[in-house]
Amino acid sequence: MSRVYGHKRALSDVDLTLRAGEATALLGPNGAGKTTLVGILSTLIAPSRGEVRFGDGELEEAEVRRAIGVIAHDSFCYGDLTGRENVEFFARLYGVDQPRARAGALLERVGLSDEAADRAARTYSRGMMQRLAVARALVHQPRLLLADEPFTGLDRAGVERLGALLAEERARGALLLIVTHDFEAVAGLVDRVVVLARGKLALDEPVPNRSGAELADVYRRAAPR
Repeated sequence: MSRVYGHKRALSDVDLTLRAGEATALLGPNGAGKTTLVGILSTLIAPSRGEVRFGDGELEEAEVRRAIGVIAHDSFCYGDLTGRENVEFFARLYGVDQPRARAGALLERVGLSDEAADRAARTYSRGMMQRLAVARALVHQPRLLLADEPFTGLDRAGVERLGALLAEERARGALLLIVTHDFEAVAGLVDRVVVLARGKLALDEPVPNRSGAELADVYRRAAPR
C-alpha cells in the first residue's frame, strides 16, 4: 500500500502481513511513516493506493473497527469522567458482557487503584492516563491491537505490567503491532521486527527471544538501508 500527502509520499508500496498470536515491532526514525501505517491499519486513514485485508476480507467496516484496539498518543478518554466510568463506557460501547466487572478487573491489572479509578481522568498524571488508555484499548479483547509508543510516560512497574498484558494478548491469539523505541521493553515479547525508512519497508524478519541490545542492533543495521 502507499499513502501520499500532496507531493509527499509517506508510504511507498509497503507489503506487510500480520499473523494471529504474533507480536511485531514496528521501528523506524521520525518521519519514516510509522504513524501513517498505524492510521491506515486502524481504518482512520485511507491508503492512496492498495488495500488492507482483515481476516478473509469479508467483514463489514463496522465489524473491522470493533475488532481493533488502539493505544496512541491521544488517550481517547474523557477528562470529566472517572477512570472507571471511561473504561465502563467503552465496554458498553463494544457490547462487552458485565461491563462494570470487566472495567474493574482491567483497571486493577493496569495498576490504577480504586481511589485513582474513581477520580476524574483530567486529574491524572501522564503515566496514569497512559494506564487508563491501555485499559480502554483492551476492554473488548481486540483481535488486532495497534500500540503506538505504548510505554511512554510509564514508570518501570508500569512498563512491566504493560509488557505482561501484551504477552497475554499475544497468547490469546491477537495480532499485535507495537511502535516503540524502547527495545528493552519488548525484548522477548516480539516475534518479528519491521523497519520503515523513508516510507519504505527496509526490513521484515523474525526475531524470536532477542534481547533489547540485539533488537537495537537489528534496527541499526536495517535503518540506513
